[in-house]
Amino acid sequence: MTAAAPLDLSRRSPAFKTAAVLAGSLFLTLCSYIQVPMVPVPVTLQTFGVLLVGALFGWRLGALTILAWFGEAAIGLPVLAGGKSGWIAFVGPTAGYLFSYPLCAALAGWWVEKRWRRRLPLAFTGMALASLLCLASGAAWLSLSIGLEKAIALGVTPFLLGDLLKSALVAVSLKLIAESVETRRRGRQDDQGQA
Repeated sequence: MTAAAPLDLSRRSPAFKTAAVLAGSLFLTLCSYIQVPMVPVPVTLQTFGVLLVGALFGWRLGALTILAWFGEAAIGLPVLAGGKSGWIAFVGPTAGYLFSYPLCAALAGWWVEKRWRRRLPLAFTGMALASLLCLASGAAWLSLSIGLEKAIALGVTPFLLGDLLKSALVAVSLKLIAESVETRRRGRQDDQGQA
């Protein structure tokens, strides 16, 4: 197993990849429903889901999964935070965060493919960078309506600690999942060698 593909989805069939995208979008929806109300931006597990999907699926399939999830929202499925859907979610105060998600997933996937090397500090660094990209994008969008100073105060500062914790949780989850997949793969290879 290589660091480039924790779930090794690049070698799977198109049907399996499609199922992975659907499962990933369901996971993102579940993460969206776990939230703490705040104004103007609620705290959710969406960024945790985005980073974990990107890290596990790889940068291409991770970003594609986010775009599929956006498509589900656009056609009216209640998949975003608080059960929101429709195009209105993409122009409201949280739109800047949403727009960054495909890039954050791609950055998380790219980082795992190129830099991870199964070390927790490296995984955490990559996830934290992707989280900062999300916060910067969210603040930039929010600043258009409330000004930069308020956007940072309301759209970045309250989320810094939570995003660092989510980044750490993604890093630990990534390591545990990768080790589990590798253990199962070795077990199958041993079984085949004995057959």
